[in-house]
Amino acid sequence: MAQGRNDKLITALDIGSSKVCALIAEKGDGGELTVLGTGQRESRGVRRGYIADMERTEVAIREAVEQAERIAGVNIEEAWVGFSAGGLVSRVASVEVELGGHRIEQSDIDDLLDAGRNSIDPEGRMVLHAQPTLYTLDDVRGVKKPLGLHADKLGVDIHVIAADASPVRNLDLSVRSAHLAVKSIVAAPIATGLACLSDEERELGVALVELGAGVTNVSLFAGGMLVGLAAIPYGGSDITDDIASAFGTRRSQAERIKCFYGSATTSPRDNHDMIDVAPMAGGEEGTEPQRITRAQLISVIRQRLDLLSGDIAAALKQLGFAGPVGRQVVLTGGGAELKGIADYIQGVLGRAVRIGRPRGLAGLPEAHAGPAFATLSGLALYASSNPVDLRGADPTRPVPERVSPTGLVNRLIAAFRSGY
Repeated sequence: MAQGRNDKLITALDIGSSKVCALIAEKGDGGELTVLGTGQRESRGVRRGYIADMERTEVAIREAVEQAERIAGVNIEEAWVGFSAGGLVSRVASVEVELGGHRIEQSDIDDLLDAGRNSIDPEGRMVLHAQPTLYTLDDVRGVKKPLGLHADKLGVDIHVIAADASPVRNLDLSVRSAHLAVKSIVAAPIATGLACLSDEERELGVALVELGAGVTNVSLFAGGMLVGLAAIPYGGSDITDDIASAFGTRRSQAERIKCFYGSATTSPRDNHDMIDVAPMAGGEEGTEPQRITRAQLISVIRQRLDLLSGDIAAALKQLGFAGPVGRQVVLTGGGAELKGIADYIQGVLGRAVRIGRPRGLAGLPEAHAGPAFATLSGLALYASSNPVDLRGADPTRPVPERVSPTGLVNRLIAAFRSGY
């Protein structure tokens, strides 16, 4: 039976290359989030984070949401949806208005934000986020609450994240085809950062590497916000495909072998541990399973990891992630569940690496508490934070941005290079 609308309910929907998962949470009076139900289905219509088969994606969305609804005992009508494909662009634009020295009132802040909203031009992209971050009073930067203070000039930095329009519209249409309204489409790195990173990490500077099935997103945080993005167009499913190809087995079997026996690091016993690999369907009847050593499996895995870690290092360098050796990298996503991967990446990058797991939600099932579900939890946390967005209510409405995005980004990147 359909129930009355509960404004405290939040539904998060993460549509990835390997799985579609849903989470229903309830926001308490004190702002805490309690998970009521979760659902998960295999994703067969998404390639490299992009919708490739809308019908299959729609079915997976519907089934994942229905499973979460049954567990939660509620019916939901709308969802916060994550966008995890590549092509995201992060910029910070600055706008300023003259005040003449009078005391700042709410109407002054509203006029400033209107000026910011009207000055944005996406240059062919679709804006996912246009959020005011820090204010500037004359020459004083980093003001969080300007209301009631005096200033000759009032400025604001607007954090803008944009993406190619067509993939966003395809994602939006897939969710609506599953009879769900889209509350907002959220850039996955924003959500994942909320779930895995502390406020202090985001303030001081940290790199977040999300090892997805089809895409690896590298994000740079500083000054409390995301300031740089890069996407590597392969991930954990490519390791699975490498194993399937090298040993002539099915993808499902290769995935099982990777999860149970795979590792990014070696040990003396690897040459003695034997693994049975079932042959690919279509071979001769009665064919015996192939036997390989664990060392052979790890060799295949590390060939792909060598490529991936090199691309991650190059992306971090391009984003300006330099400075002290102690600067931290956080690994998350399904690929971060591979045994020994934090130690492996730490050895390649020469800096501290930890695994990022979702936190901040009560009642999160153990099966959905690993790094593979960080984006899902982060979407719920983002929704509960009631974010201010200059785009307005429509999640697919483009917003302009004609202001040069140099100001704050250049300052933050410069701070990184000088040991922020």
